[in-house]
Amino acid sequence: MMISVNDFKTGMTILYENDIYQVLEFQHVKPGKGAAFVKAKLRNLRTSSIIEKTFNSSVRVEAARIEKRDMQFLYSQADTYYFMNMETYDQIELSRKQLGDNAKFLKENLIVSISFYEGEVLGIVLPDKIEMKVVHSEPAVKGNTSSGAMKDAELETGMVIKVPLFVEEGENVIISTSDGKYVSRA
Repeated sequence: MMISVNDFKTGMTILYENDIYQVLEFQHVKPGKGAAFVKAKLRNLRTSSIIEKTFNSSVRVEAARIEKRDMQFLYSQADTYYFMNMETYDQIELSRKQLGDNAKFLKENLIVSISFYEGEVLGIVLPDKIEMKVVHSEPAVKGNTSSGAMKDAELETGMVIKVPLFVEEGENVIISTSDGKYVSRA
């Protein structure tokens, strides 16, 4: 389906120059002299790179229909991660390269949303917050509590984060997937 660049909305996905882009920002510009145009900031869904593009207001682009499916993370072997569709029980494999930084948040049985375009996997969307178990942390040092003191803690996925001194080994904590920081105890 062809759409006019004048109809851009934030979050919309389009096909442009044989790539799939998501509209991050757009602005309609009507100069006093000359034709109107649309300035847009676009994210390439295959490479995650961001470009800024100026379109003549008469340009039409193809809309891209992105399908999202909830899938369960099963396990990983070396640099391959296995996910299962909860309805059809079909399994797919993704590489560490396809997952990028999201790989460090994956633990068994976690439900994630995977984006597809015509059968091609574009990436995964993690929940906003994930509960994980602390497998190793140093004991708190008494008197080291001047203001919001933090210590390192290793989580069940091998990721190391900063946690408050009162968090101990064996406890579950909630972390934010947007920045990888401690949120609270579980």
